[in-house]
Amino acid sequence: MMKHFRTSLFALALIAGGAGAQSPSRDVLGTGTLEARVKTQVSARIQERLAEVLVDQGDTVKKGQLLAKLDDADLKQQAAIAEAWFSAAQQTAQRVEADLARSQAVLEQARKDAKRLAGLLASNAVSQTDSDKAAEALQVAEADLKRSNAAIAEAQGQVLVAEKTMLHRKEQLAFTQITAPYDGLIIRRDREPGEMLVPGATLMELISLDELWIRAWVDETEMPRLAKGQKARVVFRSEPQKNYPGVVSRLGREMDRETREFLVDVRVEQLPVNWAVGQRAEVYIQIDPAKP
Repeated sequence: MMKHFRTSLFALALIAGGAGAQSPSRDVLGTGTLEARVKTQVSARIQERLAEVLVDQGDTVKKGQLLAKLDDADLKQQAAIAEAWFSAAQQTAQRVEADLARSQAVLEQARKDAKRLAGLLASNAVSQTDSDKAAEALQVAEADLKRSNAAIAEAQGQVLVAEKTMLHRKEQLAFTQITAPYDGLIIRRDREPGEMLVPGATLMELISLDELWIRAWVDETEMPRLAKGQKARVVFRSEPQKNYPGVVSRLGREMDRETREFLVDVRVEQLPVNWAVGQRAEVYIQIDPAKP
């Protein structure tokens, strides 16, 4: 609470010292820090050694741009092995499909032979032995067809497993290429080539420049006077004699239970030449004269 109290005193001193030409009587005061609405901690999705970092702090990047590379030697080999296994499984499936076609043809011929010999046996044109051999051949052909169908199912299962393994290995290989999820600015770089990265460990921090705002703490007594879209002026502590235009983007819906303050996000429409995320600033929100 004392921190916010001291900050407010600093802001009032700026007003008294001529920080802006506008009268503060209709302004709502807030103090806070410059933040990016969209901020991402870029990290690896797999555990691997960092091979190369292609960008540095302060660089602007485009969506999809390559930011860093992980060591991919082992994963390339695993992906090649998985691809070869998938190819072999496909060839096996093709072979058993050919066996199935042969089994079906043999069975069809065995049925014809058994039927023909059964008819000849009725007229005593063939012996019982010949008819029995034809019936046995039919049973063998039927069993062979069942084995072929089972082999087809097994081969198809192996193809499916091999394909999923191949896709998984290729996905793991793709994870060695770390790219930007959106257009933005690298504000921090935490790792150097040669370090071992683990999933979730921050490699660098990326922000979107589409919307930067001051997350300002405002006393709860000012809540009735505020609304989204109100104009504001921002005074950075690095340039206390200069105002920058802003507008209220959103109002917080949770109160700090100790300081009795809530957050108001004020979008900054113009920034100093030199700025940094986390930079302190005061905002003066202009209130509609119709409001009490």
